[in-house]
Amino acid sequence: MGTTAETTPSVTEPGSGYADGSRCVYRVVQRDTQVCLLLVGQTSDGHHHNAPGGCLQFSGRSWIVARARMAMRGTLTVLATATLLLLAAPLAAEAQQPGRVFRIGILSNVPLSDPEGARVWGAFIQGLRELGYVEGRNLTIEHLSSEGHYERLPELAAELVRRKVDVIVAPATQNVAVAKRASQTIPIVMAGSGDAVGAGLVASLARPGGNVTGLSMLGDQIVPKQLELLKQVVPKMSRLAALGNPTNAGYALWMGQVKSAARTLGLRLQIVDVTRSDDFDNAFAAMTREHADAVFVAGDGLFILQRARIAELAAKHRIPGMYGLRELVDAGGLMVYGPSMKDGFQRAATFVDKILKGAKPGDLPVEQPTKFELVINLRTAKAIGLTIPPSLLQRADQIID
Repeated sequence: MGTTAETTPSVTEPGSGYADGSRCVYRVVQRDTQVCLLLVGQTSDGHHHNAPGGCLQFSGRSWIVARARMAMRGTLTVLATATLLLLAAPLAAEAQQPGRVFRIGILSNVPLSDPEGARVWGAFIQGLRELGYVEGRNLTIEHLSSEGHYERLPELAAELVRRKVDVIVAPATQNVAVAKRASQTIPIVMAGSGDAVGAGLVASLARPGGNVTGLSMLGDQIVPKQLELLKQVVPKMSRLAALGNPTNAGYALWMGQVKSAARTLGLRLQIVDVTRSDDFDNAFAAMTREHADAVFVAGDGLFILQRARIAELAAKHRIPGMYGLRELVDAGGLMVYGPSMKDGFQRAATFVDKILKGAKPGDLPVEQPTKFELVINLRTAKAIGLTIPPSLLQRADQIID
């Protein structure tokens, strides 16, 4: 009879869509060649309710996507789609090493229940695992998500500080800024934020100082390139709509870069702001009224969560777009040019490793993206009657068709 090994709860998310604001805990149980995902629901009164999730076969190292259904107390029944990427391997190959168990705090904007959130944070966890950090053995991960509601970030950052995490990992400018205000001593690793120097997060790329380091993208270099590529696709473009979220701490810096690049290309700019999920219909209607030839969509956590709706509206109004994040193009947006988020999240793991081994974040130079990708959704182009220049198709790293 096979033995059963159970990890400690590896990922927690407060709220995560439950009406009572409860915390959900994902628990992994391995039985020989099976991995089972158990979703433990903790209601506001502190009681736990367990329900078995799917048991999936694996062989060696494999990615496992599991779904779990949870029945909450009383009359409330919640379907929790826990799309959690678990990097599984035989227990014998990853025996617990004696020593300290490190606690990593993640201050995110997209929950793990979202497939894209699971994908990018799965890349980060894979990077840690390749460096010898295994959840439930020498590592605990505390994942807190604003779910696109940035006003929640200060509370979530304070909670990570209370949990005494060893490192905070944050994916965006506003998350890093909030984490830095919450603690000037806990090391903070940027997983591909915007212009860290321009936002005042670090003193310089070479010597960041303070408690922040990681990966930073210089928007004044990439934004002009993004608009140049968009103009190649829409050569007669004269009116450009810029869709952004002013509650995002990086909004002002990004919008300034967009204005500068638009002036250089002789474009008339229409600024369209969205702060809530129900603002998108009016936003695209406004673009149509102003006869926008194309739209430039910022990289934003709310936009990731609403990616399907944004792509649907862009197709409905037949507005070609350049998107700040790959996830929106996978959902049906036209094109994206920018650093690979997956690569950036994996590289963030190396910063965490150095810090856990004693390096000071202020002494670790901030790195910039090295892997950029141009992805074109040819299916979307055909749907809106747009012809992509063959020369651009040849340059594309991926074509979705």
